[in-house]
Amino acid sequence: MRFSRYVPFLVASALSLQSGLACAGDPNDEEELALIYGDKTSVSIATGSAQSLRRAPAVATVITAEDIAIMRATDLDQVLETVPGLHVSRAAIDYEPLYTMRGIYSASNPQILMLLNGMPMTTLLTGSRGTAWAGYPVEHIARIEVIRGPGSALYGADAYSGVINIITKGPANATGTHIGVGGGSFKTRDAWVQHTGKLGPLDLAAYLRIGDTDGQRSVITADAQTARDKIFGTHASLAPGPVNTGYESRDANLELSYDKWRLRGGYVLRDNIGTGAGVASALDPVGKLKSERTSLDLSWTAPLFTSDWGVGFDVSAMEYKQRIPEHLRLSPPGTRFPTGLFPDGFIGHPDTSERQIRTSVFATYNGFESHKLRFGAGHDNLNMYHVATIKNYLFNAAGVPVPAGPVADYSTIQPFLLPHRRKISYYNIQDEVQLARDWALTAGVRHDRYSDFGTTTNPRMALVWDAALDVTAKLLYGRAFRAPSFNESYGINNPVQRGNPDLRPETIGTLEAAVSWQVRKDMQVNVNLFRTRLNDLIRAVANANGATFQNIGNQNGKGGELEVAWDASRTLRISGNYGYQRSTDPATGKDTGYAPHQHLNGRLDWQAHGYGVVSAQINHVADRRRAAGDPRPKVPDYTTFDLSLSTDRGLGNWDISIALRNLFNADVREPSLAPGTAIPNDLPMAPRSIYLRATYQL
Repeated sequence: MRFSRYVPFLVASALSLQSGLACAGDPNDEEELALIYGDKTSVSIATGSAQSLRRAPAVATVITAEDIAIMRATDLDQVLETVPGLHVSRAAIDYEPLYTMRGIYSASNPQILMLLNGMPMTTLLTGSRGTAWAGYPVEHIARIEVIRGPGSALYGADAYSGVINIITKGPANATGTHIGVGGGSFKTRDAWVQHTGKLGPLDLAAYLRIGDTDGQRSVITADAQTARDKIFGTHASLAPGPVNTGYESRDANLELSYDKWRLRGGYVLRDNIGTGAGVASALDPVGKLKSERTSLDLSWTAPLFTSDWGVGFDVSAMEYKQRIPEHLRLSPPGTRFPTGLFPDGFIGHPDTSERQIRTSVFATYNGFESHKLRFGAGHDNLNMYHVATIKNYLFNAAGVPVPAGPVADYSTIQPFLLPHRRKISYYNIQDEVQLARDWALTAGVRHDRYSDFGTTTNPRMALVWDAALDVTAKLLYGRAFRAPSFNESYGINNPVQRGNPDLRPETIGTLEAAVSWQVRKDMQVNVNLFRTRLNDLIRAVANANGATFQNIGNQNGKGGELEVAWDASRTLRISGNYGYQRSTDPATGKDTGYAPHQHLNGRLDWQAHGYGVVSAQINHVADRRRAAGDPRPKVPDYTTFDLSLSTDRGLGNWDISIALRNLFNADVREPSLAPGTAIPNDLPMAPRSIYLRATYQL
């Protein structure tokens, strides 16, 4: 699938949309900004309906399309790194992003819930967004809402350390037709078209994008095979060698709305995804992954009977497939194990297909004085209906892999996982009470029943006080859970980790205190403090068969975040945030490792009238300790500096920009897993890079 063959198709699509559909009118500049970028001072993720961000019963962050455009981000991860308390780390496998919120870190990152227009993007195998993620584009994002802290009282499973909701541009917040192309370092190329208009009585928004990249190729100096070579006297390791981070991407979104109805459809293809530092921490320049995500969502909302009632429902379906176009080499050719030699490499090839159908209904009632009640219920049918196991080894009676000759399909002999279905039924209730003119209390609880591990109930409570016209204080408590993934519960015949069907969900309790202060008309300061307690953590425990997942261990955390935004003049805005956290194992008192204790992000945006916008950003990540059993010194600190310049439509209908990432070429590394014998020198990130983009409005 070559990039160049799709560019004419995108241009033709844009022209046909422009000529065949009636476009929205051209509002004045202020109205256009409001339509496109939304309101940064409101948030809906905290309660399920829009309300003031300052008074929302949660510690939340809102990032608008305007913010994304000014920083000239090209991927979601670049945007999320600017959220207070959130750091984007990386896994060795495929260099999958790990969204580490407030010190809560794991190798597969299922503890944070990502939503797309309110619909979970969770995949069943790992409980995260999927190993074959390979980035997410930002051109069609209207806003991103982030809750820092538990959200299970509203959103159920995996809203554990936080919730991220990506809201795409729809008919209400985008205008006209835009065509864009971009390219830069690592042979990165992208092209897209975004259109909003009318199709008869329907409001329509459509988005189509293609892209590919060779990915950054920083060098891994030693890997897991390096250690095996020393033991068995072989020379199979490909280290020193570059990481494998390239991929091809195709994205399409369509939204149709009519009166109180809305239909959204999406398609995401990631193909020829590189293996990062290797799926088993051994370099693999040959293996490739592929994922397809198809989604459909139908919703309806309306008042009912009287003005006191409102009702709505949502039905969604997601089909997710993971395929392996090129066999994954867990170890390279020439690998030797105690059971024999693998001349073609130690090869594993897992395929999965899953279908998720979710239905939910809600009702709101405002008939009681000073109360706003919300009732909800739903049912999820989560079905991993296809699993394939293709490999060149078998396990002996002791659970040790033995060479089995050519690669073959062992799905019926020794599958790594069997098909499985999980059903969830839930209900929740929430009450927003105006206790007094300056006091508001939000209380809610959700009860979930799982077909495989039983029930869980998670409450939350938030007290909000308008202490003065310019000061709002909050006291928050919430409890959340993280459901075991299918791999953790039902994995079998895995050379590294085995599942455990008796697992219980992880739980967390969080207490927060927050203050929002409008220091003056042009300056806002937010500060919050938090304490967390994590119980029944799911970890792989070593045994005779490698390791088996168990509920073992707890974690305590504490910290705080500071945000400042200052409009120094009509053309200059200075903003930034600082986060501190410390997480420990209460049994040992030792640091849990991996996550930065300190994270500083700052940005300066300058509007040069008649020329464009200059944006400079600094990101400092510091004080990352090692996990227990890892004797290496702490992970080195780093500071990166990004710079972007754009015309801000200074060339008619053209918008031209250039973005420089890691301008001073800092040596950025993310921690490899303990005990550090697999990749001793950690995971190197991208060096200095440049990206050019041009957008034209028809």
